[in-house]
Amino acid sequence: MGSTRPLRLCSASMAATSSRRAASSSGLMATAQVLFHRFYCKKSFVRFSAKRVAASCVWLAGKLEESPRKSKHIIFVFHRMECRRENLPIEFLDVFSKKYSELRRDLIRTERHLLKEMGFICHVEHPHKFISNYLATLEAPPELTQEAWNLANDSLRTTLCVRFKSEVVACGVVYAAARRHRVPLPEDPPWWTVFDADEAGIQEVCSVLAHLYSLPKAQYIPVYKEYDSFTVKRISDPQALKESPARAVASDKGTPIPSSSNQEKDSVAKTIPNRVKEKSDDEGRHLPAEFDGKENLVVNSKIEKSDSGVDWSRERERERERSRGRERDARGRDSDHDSRGRDSDRERDRRRRSRDRSSDKEKSRRHPSHDRVDYYSSHSSREKDRHRHH
Repeated sequence: MGSTRPLRLCSASMAATSSRRAASSSGLMATAQVLFHRFYCKKSFVRFSAKRVAASCVWLAGKLEESPRKSKHIIFVFHRMECRRENLPIEFLDVFSKKYSELRRDLIRTERHLLKEMGFICHVEHPHKFISNYLATLEAPPELTQEAWNLANDSLRTTLCVRFKSEVVACGVVYAAARRHRVPLPEDPPWWTVFDADEAGIQEVCSVLAHLYSLPKAQYIPVYKEYDSFTVKRISDPQALKESPARAVASDKGTPIPSSSNQEKDSVAKTIPNRVKEKSDDEGRHLPAEFDGKENLVVNSKIEKSDSGVDWSRERERERERSRGRERDARGRDSDHDSRGRDSDRERDRRRRSRDRSSDKEKSRRHPSHDRVDYYSSHSSREKDRHRHH
């Protein structure tokens, strides 16, 4: 913890400064720093770039605080900040350049790592919202509010936000501000018991803040072995890439990707063909005697045919003619079969037509007989009616 403390302080202040410039929101600044500390409580500074993670924290904090910013705005702010910090000329970063595309892809990938490590539980509660209520309840003077607020902002540069609850941190900064301005607070009963805090937690918060103010100005330490700058173009250094275990950012799972030198690749490429040759030789050695005899017979037969003086070119032509004749015969058979099938289909159609015609004739013959019967039946009924009337 002690070796990475300056890097943590510098990165947290970097996230705070960038969030103020990108969004001008104190809530966004605090949320970005809390996300930064939460992530590096689980991951190492060696495997993940502090600059890239700080940028992703600011971008994600804007979404959580309902004050989203475009990715290009975040990249532009970090690019300008690094130019000023490194005393470099401020150059324009083209959105169509390869460097910008690389930074944007890395910003999105790092945000995915943040969400994955937090389990998509990104709720943040800051001590600032408790300070005003606590001081109003204690009836403290108004100058104490600004001092406690400043101490709460400085506490976000440390790991107090992940070690203690927001209520305990708020009580600690109120206690530190009261001691600095020599303002007495009620002690019988202790005032912090009302706000769900304990004396040990308050003393720890005050000691961490006192140690923070005793440290010199934090400087950025390039622990991450790859080139994570927002300004300098990526330089291909095979020795640095070989020594760097930080290539895990390229994978979604965060596992390091082993790198190999060109000499190892050449040696592997040379050993593979040798192994294949040895394998083929071994297989040839262990062939059974039956296969050896068959191969000898085939070779001997070929030698005998060549010795007999047969013209192999003519034999091949004859064989081709025979195969062509067979193909013609097969085609003729197929055509005969097709013609027979067509004739049979035609014959079936003729039979169906003849049947239909015969059935039509029979129907026409039957209809007149029915008409005659109806006529005679109607005529007889009329005759009967006449006789009845007479």
